[in-house]
Amino acid sequence: MVDSAHLSLHVPEPAVRPGGQPDFSNVKIAKAGSVPRPEVDVASEDIRDLAYSIIRVLNRDGEAVGPWAGSLTDEELLTGLRNMMKLRAFDARMLMAQRQGKTSFYMQHLGEEAVSCAFRKALNKGDMNFPTYRQAGLLIADDYPMVEMMNQIYSNESDPLHGRQLPIMYSSKEHGFFTISGNLATQYVQAVGWAMASAIKNDSRIAAAWIGDGSTAESDFHSALVFASTYKAPVILNIVNNQWAISTFQGIARGGSGTFAARGLGFGIPALRVDGNDYLAVHAVSRWAAERARRNLGPTLIEHVTYRVGAHSTSDDPSAYRPKTESEAWPLGDPVLRLKKHLIVKGVWSEERHVQAEAEIMDEVIEAQRQAEAHGTLHAGGRPSVRDIFEGVYAEMPAHIRRQRQKAGY
Repeated sequence: MVDSAHLSLHVPEPAVRPGGQPDFSNVKIAKAGSVPRPEVDVASEDIRDLAYSIIRVLNRDGEAVGPWAGSLTDEELLTGLRNMMKLRAFDARMLMAQRQGKTSFYMQHLGEEAVSCAFRKALNKGDMNFPTYRQAGLLIADDYPMVEMMNQIYSNESDPLHGRQLPIMYSSKEHGFFTISGNLATQYVQAVGWAMASAIKNDSRIAAAWIGDGSTAESDFHSALVFASTYKAPVILNIVNNQWAISTFQGIARGGSGTFAARGLGFGIPALRVDGNDYLAVHAVSRWAAERARRNLGPTLIEHVTYRVGAHSTSDDPSAYRPKTESEAWPLGDPVLRLKKHLIVKGVWSEERHVQAEAEIMDEVIEAQRQAEAHGTLHAGGRPSVRDIFEGVYAEMPAHIRRQRQKAGY
């Protein structure tokens, strides 16, 4: 019998620990404008390299370059900038409200504003997003009232969800925002199922699934890819790679796949990586994937490469697991500042107008907060009754079934 070496378990380790020097040398950044834009009906095997590169439009000088540029007008870009600024101001006020004890919990979007704000503009009314807890930009960019968002966070008497969801877990069918699930990754299979149903009904609406890099380790993620690829569901499968899960670096979930986008290749799904801090690039790639779905060409997987600047939530302390200066070293910059620079380069914006817009937007957010805080608590004494909890949860029993049950002695 031949002696064999003792086995050892491989446990991925982050490149840098708290107190160390931030290191993003593993993030291979393609030159802006260098990644080709394939035809919408391209076969997945013909664009395998796009799962390993990063599609970028804005260069270091703030210019839009390459084949993915030119999909937005100046007015649309200005709207995009204001939406991201509004989301950032909303974040700041709600974070402060949580610190003041006005709500129990909050989760910021700082550094990731371009992902959801740009993506929403690539969809049509009636399309449905199945989001996680860091896609409030989908609502902001669709003009969902901020007061309603705050009512839900405060769980006050005007909370549209009547206190049945945790803060920041919004829901709006009208705005294509399926209620957020606290059980990570479940929304992926739900999105694929919704898209399949739309196709079965010969409808024209598509779905978008959302997941973070850490949650791709969940089985629901892989189940969704099986069904999406098998039935060519009209769905966009978004992975927001913000480098960190709750307190775990991305290497744990990524394993040996190289990139998260590469996960789609084994299922025959076209997979692309995009600069998640480049508003123009996110919109262009999202619109490409949306057109593919509408033309009945099946799913597309998009990895949005970005960075979570803030804590995972108000219950998290990122200094315990990453260097304090890491966000400053992130090589893809700040999405708001990059779009601002681009608009200034184009001559349709200025530093003065930006400062004025910041003040106007903050005033708007503060006024919405004032209105939300003027509402009383949802339940007397802060405790809902049993009837309050279950009201509207179950459908009323049809009369013929009720009669059958009565005859049977129930």
